[in-house]
Amino acid sequence: MPDGHKAMMRADQTPRIWVMMGHKVGDNSQVLALAEALGLPFEIKRFVYKPYELVTNLLSGPTLAGTVKSQCSPLEPPWPDLVISAGRRNEPICRWIQKQAKGRRVRLVHLGRSWAKIERFDLVVTTPQYRVPIRPNVLQNKTPLHRVTQERLQREADEWAPRLGELPKPYVAVMIGGSSGPYSFDHKSAARLARQASELAAAKGGSLLITTSARTPAPTIETFAEHVTCPSHLFRWSKDAKENPYFAFLGLAESIVVTGDSMSMLTEACATRKPVHIFDLGEGRHAMRQTPATERDAVAGARPRGKGGKRARFRAFMYRQMMRCGPQRLSRDIRIVHQHLIDSGRAVWLGDGFPPGLPLRSLECLPRAVARVRALFDGWEAEPRVAPKTAEPEVPFKRSA
Repeated sequence: MPDGHKAMMRADQTPRIWVMMGHKVGDNSQVLALAEALGLPFEIKRFVYKPYELVTNLLSGPTLAGTVKSQCSPLEPPWPDLVISAGRRNEPICRWIQKQAKGRRVRLVHLGRSWAKIERFDLVVTTPQYRVPIRPNVLQNKTPLHRVTQERLQREADEWAPRLGELPKPYVAVMIGGSSGPYSFDHKSAARLARQASELAAAKGGSLLITTSARTPAPTIETFAEHVTCPSHLFRWSKDAKENPYFAFLGLAESIVVTGDSMSMLTEACATRKPVHIFDLGEGRHAMRQTPATERDAVAGARPRGKGGKRARFRAFMYRQMMRCGPQRLSRDIRIVHQHLIDSGRAVWLGDGFPPGLPLRSLECLPRAVARVRALFDGWEAEPRVAPKTAEPEVPFKRSA
């Protein structure tokens, strides 16, 4: 290990790390994943945003103008050495912190896609779906970061197993997201998912462990529940829930079904190294699955179907215009991640079988990101100080995309 890495790991010279939490649970999960994997103390900073934050964020540069300061975590010296963030809303905040820390280098690590110029960050950790251009400070991972560890899965599974004892094994976990871009999770999709997941569990003589997410439309949850035909346990996600069986279901399941809209949930499922089945929200010309027919429609964008009304159609229309005319890196193509997971043998489309003898390999995204972050500290010498305690090392896990 280079001397710079050793300096980073010494207890008396530990970098001060701030982890920026936002309004999207999927983003928060990724920044926590990286912070936890570094194996160093970190402090969590939470923020509440003004309704018009987009205007201030795009026009004002480094600023706190888009936040409701009275409801946000304090930002004051001593300033951090490393800030980990994700999402557009936190970018101006991170740059504001860097500007305040005069005479001290604050390294900015951003996950996903940056709205500001890439050169503003020391490191951008992204995935192919965002089509971020290749740069020296960009790490292109195949999948998002994740918080799945065998220890976490086992701990959560042990806690929930007694509550599910009456359900027949093996368990098939079903992780339900919601609509994404031009793809709609409507009543028709919900009924089809329930039927196919039930068939998968029934063929094994088992049952379903089901959890929804923050983006799952409430009416479609009822439709899904009505069409389940095998023993099951359904957890309805709520922001006020005191506990969440998401990791427990991943740990207890023999195989996992995930709706194809959520790259975070797909990655977390594949990180268990169990068989993962991707549910296609669409069918035929509206399908996510890449075929000669859907390749043509992918450019125009599949139209949302069923209940969703004008708002869903308008969002799909705007997304199609972004795909056609906007900067490519400000849109995304989630089919790229689907295809990688399938080509690497980690997942199949629900209804397809797994190729015989194909090993379920571990994901490499998190170790690669950790290595690149540590490389930012080569040759760095910190002022001696006692490492700060990690603020809220475990937060209630409330799953969204």
